[in-house]
Amino acid sequence: MSQTQTAAEVPDRSGDPVLEVRDLRVRFGTKRGTAEAVNGLHYDLYPGETLGIVGESGSGKSVSTLALMGLVPEPPGRVEGEVSFEGRNLLDNTEAQWRDVRGNDIAMIFQDPMTSLNPVLPIGRQVTEHMLLHLGMSQSEANDRAVELLERVGLSDARRRLDSYPHQLSGGMRQRVMIAIGLACKPKVLIADEPTTALDVTIQAQIVELVNDLQDEFEMGVIWISHDLGVVAGIADRVLVMYGGRVVEEAPVDELYADPSHPYTLGLLGSLPVLGRRDREELTAIPGLPPDPVDLPRGCTFRPRCPYQLDERCETERPPLRDVGPAHRSACFYQVPDQEEPGEAFDV
Repeated sequence: MSQTQTAAEVPDRSGDPVLEVRDLRVRFGTKRGTAEAVNGLHYDLYPGETLGIVGESGSGKSVSTLALMGLVPEPPGRVEGEVSFEGRNLLDNTEAQWRDVRGNDIAMIFQDPMTSLNPVLPIGRQVTEHMLLHLGMSQSEANDRAVELLERVGLSDARRRLDSYPHQLSGGMRQRVMIAIGLACKPKVLIADEPTTALDVTIQAQIVELVNDLQDEFEMGVIWISHDLGVVAGIADRVLVMYGGRVVEEAPVDELYADPSHPYTLGLLGSLPVLGRRDREELTAIPGLPPDPVDLPRGCTFRPRCPYQLDERCETERPPLRDVGPAHRSACFYQVPDQEEPGEAFDV
């Protein structure tokens, strides 16, 4: 939920979800063995809702959404589980059925527009492609719609930009083009994979505000992937925290920031700079490295980096997600004290 939303504006979750993900698993065969990238992901997404997925690089955030789009190559990848959209399991799709879904019902804004946009095709060709394919528009109609979209996402002199190539645009402009492509067919679900990475904070704020406005207009469900909890705080209604391919905490955004329960979440929040805070000279750093997906630790995946290890149970049992509050779940045997400051236990 954005910081300017009121409780009345929180999306209605009493109806049917637009997307249901059940026990999603993604594995890759490697020379060293099987890499378990995503391990039993489970969530619902409702119309008009923004679900934030956060975690370090390698936690499984992006791979899980590539699986939702049918973009995990098989082999070496293997995708299992169920992704239900409008009553059908997308994972059963043929390639022809995937082409009907991608860009039409579910669209994706990729992390780096410079590598996602085709460098040898003009912007107009790339924005109109989905409209020609899915909506049956003529080239003239698609061009007019492309200009309208580019203007809607804040790109100046949009008609002339149709003939521009990606390298002729700035990073913020390319990202706006990617958003226009994603919105071309008014999808029911928009996946934004770290869309503000490498952009300055002013452009970041503009992109976040733009997606918020367009979501309200089109009633889309949005999945926003990020490692930046500051950005997620300003756009998400609900947050999944992923680590080692698993969800370790799930909560409404206000609840997660006010009362984090999992030690990993505490470490992430403790690493955020807070304007005007002078009680600590340095930011918190979580020791160690994210787990190797080919050789995940026994028991709790976060155990080797966790300052709260209790007993052998943490080493031998994998903690399940359990309720710790209304719509708030955490996968940890330890109960973090209410007075604990984020990152405090990681300070040395």
